[in-house]
Amino acid sequence: MSPEYEAGFDVSGRLLAEERAGDNAPPLSVSELSALLKRTVEDRFGHVRIRGEISGFKRAASGHIYLALKDDSAVIDGVMWKGGAARLPFAPQDGVEVIATGKLTTYPGRSKYQIVIDRMELAGEGALMALLEKLKQKLAAEGLFEATRKRRLPFMPRVIGVVTSPTGAVIRDILHRLEDRCPTQVLLWPVLVQGQGAAEQVARAVRGFSAMQPGGPLPRPDLVIVARGGGSIEDLWSFNEEIVVRAVAECSIPVISAVGHETDTTLCDYAADMRAPTPTAAAEMAVPVRAELLAMLTEQGLRIDRAVRRGAAQARERLDMQMRLMPTPDTLLAPQRQRLDQLSDGLASGLRHRVADARAHLGQAGGALRPALLRQYVSRAAERVARLQLRPDYLARVYQDRATAFDRVSRLFTSVDPDLPLARGFARVMAGDRLVRSVADAQAAGAVSLHFRDGAVGATIEGGTPLEKPPVEAISSPSRPPRKSREGQESGQQDLFS
Repeated sequence: MSPEYEAGFDVSGRLLAEERAGDNAPPLSVSELSALLKRTVEDRFGHVRIRGEISGFKRAASGHIYLALKDDSAVIDGVMWKGGAARLPFAPQDGVEVIATGKLTTYPGRSKYQIVIDRMELAGEGALMALLEKLKQKLAAEGLFEATRKRRLPFMPRVIGVVTSPTGAVIRDILHRLEDRCPTQVLLWPVLVQGQGAAEQVARAVRGFSAMQPGGPLPRPDLVIVARGGGSIEDLWSFNEEIVVRAVAECSIPVISAVGHETDTTLCDYAADMRAPTPTAAAEMAVPVRAELLAMLTEQGLRIDRAVRRGAAQARERLDMQMRLMPTPDTLLAPQRQRLDQLSDGLASGLRHRVADARAHLGQAGGALRPALLRQYVSRAAERVARLQLRPDYLARVYQDRATAFDRVSRLFTSVDPDLPLARGFARVMAGDRLVRSVADAQAAGAVSLHFRDGAVGATIEGGTPLEKPPVEAISSPSRPPRKSREGQESGQQDLFS
């Protein structure tokens, strides 16, 4: 390239890039520059603490947390990996001011820088109270703190479940107070009461007591006490966690919350059925004083005894007054006694009259029993017996009459036999199983059978003419001698079969 051309052309506007003498800045790729920036930022800001307000908080399905920290004039993106997010002692929310500890790095894919958070804490008590107030408003809007949800505590619980640390002074105070007031069976569910994982353990314990069934290996509690000693708001924060508040509100067993001292208040207190200022006060609320109960029972027994005695005395007085107004037994029985005397006097005379009447009736009956009357009665009875005797001539006459009647019926039966005319040369004309009675029936049948005395033959009807007047043959019956009647006289009736 000519010098004239170089003099008339700006080097910055060259069309092609080329090496120049003395140039010690070789061109870098985008990836190389991004990697160089990443190493520079991470080396320079390997450990930083940033104070800001959370914005755009989001928890991914993988468990990682993505958010932005901002102040009045700047914003920086942040990410917290799953392991660190699981160790957070509180639930991050938008608007909460925190102090995040971690390192700065870059995200080459989008040319952004961000902070990788290792630890995140609330920025002072004011931020903690703001977070607490936001959670309280959220749960109150769901109705978890409504007074209508509160249940009455059982008067005399047989089993009490306690959710607290097994090594602290709280459980000893509760046991000592219960022993002094009214010994009761206690089931302890040991949990952490502060620090990482404490809220999950407390919620699991409350739900565990609620899920116990009657008749199981362990008795189901009638009352649950969630207790912890005093401490700062950070120490008591586990009982402000949403998981604990929901577990207490959903518990099917009445719950007493005894967290901290009298001036300490947690969200668990609002969700419980009863709040106790101290764990010792919770034990006092749980059971009555046994000595006071015995004294009350004794007093009630005495009052019942006095009431019974007073009632019996009053009833006795009323009975005496009623007895004075009632008539005496002699007055009530006087009419019956008088009537008894009257009946006794009339009994002897009545018996005498009755005996006299019986004697008169016996005399009349005895007069009627004379020997002549008895002999007359016997004679009439003998005559009736004699008339009832069976005479041989009478039996013979009856037998003859029955034989004659049987013979008459036999002859009548023989005379109506349909085969009897066949013996005299007649024939019976049949069309199948039907008797042919006329020429028209025969012509209609066409083929007939002729039945004779010794058999039957078939015949075919070809034609015929009905007779104008059927021949009449006078048949005279031979006369027979007249029979004699039962008395031996002749009768004018003729015998049909003679």
